[in-house]
Amino acid sequence: MMKPDGGTPLISRRTFAALTTGSLAALPHCDQTYGSDAIDRGYVDAHAHIWTPDLTRYPLDPGFSPKDMVPQSFTAEELFTACQPSGVTRVVLIQMSFYNFDNRYMLDAIAKYPRQLSGVGIVDHHQPDVAVTMKSLARKGVKGFRIHSRGQAKTWVNDEGMATLWNTATEEGLAVCPLINPAEIGYVDTLCQKFPEATVVVDHFARVGITGEIIPRELDQLSKLAKHPNLFVKTSAFYALGKKQTPYTDLLPMIQRLTDAFGPKRLMWASDCPYQVQGEHDYDSSIALLRDHADFLSAEEKRWMLKKTAEKVFFDR
Repeated sequence: MMKPDGGTPLISRRTFAALTTGSLAALPHCDQTYGSDAIDRGYVDAHAHIWTPDLTRYPLDPGFSPKDMVPQSFTAEELFTACQPSGVTRVVLIQMSFYNFDNRYMLDAIAKYPRQLSGVGIVDHHQPDVAVTMKSLARKGVKGFRIHSRGQAKTWVNDEGMATLWNTATEEGLAVCPLINPAEIGYVDTLCQKFPEATVVVDHFARVGITGEIIPRELDQLSKLAKHPNLFVKTSAFYALGKKQTPYTDLLPMIQRLTDAFGPKRLMWASDCPYQVQGEHDYDSSIALLRDHADFLSAEEKRWMLKKTAEKVFFDR
């Protein structure tokens, strides 16, 4: 999988060594077992990916090879090691593109850590039994389904399989999670008009700022999606947007604009790990942008964006 900016993933030598050798001693360590009180106090990361070097049990999709796995390993346990020192106690896993429609590794992680992990799966909406597949995955802890435009979002509006996906998600109380580029925001707008009861969670600001510049017209289009009361936006992937430099404070005006449009109860923070911990970037800088630098947010508004919104959409209390 490529980073949201389309570049090749990079990772620091220290982090790469720890993750690929299986030795977590070089990274901060935190207990992975939580009681209810600790989970209630902690934050929720609404978007992270995991994968395993065990290619026998969990083979890659034919479109990928082991060289695409950078780092070689980023398991649920390695994710916990990255996120727990920042106070994150729950994570929404997003099915990794290495596995395409084979959601087994994500499902096994959720089964192992059911109180700490939830999931967003990927299904083939062209398959006639897509509704049956979605319902089966939902019974195993999947709370939403990602749709990746890959430049084809314009076909979604009139696609029968996509209509089945949106209808099934609506009926089952599952989220539809579009990964789109700014030019495709209009297609999501149209789909929300066709399926007004659907819960929709737009990934990574709809990639507004991916070019290095926050273009006002694109931000306007994203803000206008607030007219759909069931649509949420992830404020995430800071490493790939705007100046792409810590402490990411150049993104604060965009976050404030979206807070004005949607309100904090329809925004959720996410890291997009492991890409957030690659190169010169680190996990805590991502959460710190809202936690420490977003002075226009009250403590309760931060609590919604860092925990309660994602918890409401993706977790059973």
